[in-house]
Amino acid sequence: MRLIRNLMFAASAALVTLPMTMAAPAMAQESSYKPGTVWEVSRIKVLDGQFENYMDHLAGQWKKVQDFGKAEGIVVDYHVLATNNARDGEPNLILVIEYKDYAKTAEIEAFTKKVNAMLATTDRTADKEYGQRTKMREPMGSVQYQELDLK
Repeated sequence: MRLIRNLMFAASAALVTLPMTMAAPAMAQESSYKPGTVWEVSRIKVLDGQFENYMDHLAGQWKKVQDFGKAEGIVVDYHVLATNNARDGEPNLILVIEYKDYAKTAEIEAFTKKVNAMLATTDRTADKEYGQRTKMREPMGSVQYQELDLK
């Protein structure tokens, strides 16, 4: 989203410096892309001796939540990628979730309530379980990207 705002600002700044005869045709042109889906990419370092345990978690509860998100129309797709020959400081797993769009706070809260009901859990219990997974993995951060679909 920041990229789009920066591009729009740069384009409007450029138009201010152009003579009016040149600015009109530029404003009439359509963009060569449109905003697409939102991708969340999480970097995970699985700790020694915990790979199978963490994969069990991903194939179980994590997958169940992603499939539920797909059924609700929030998640488009998801992937678990392994890093081949990870170097020091690099993750050995990448979790990728493709969302239909950015979610509003109310939508996130409503979806979280549905997930908690499906898993028969609470926010407090889910947070505790997240913390217990520290014996299996070290989260190394996540990033969101928005796809720009070229026309």
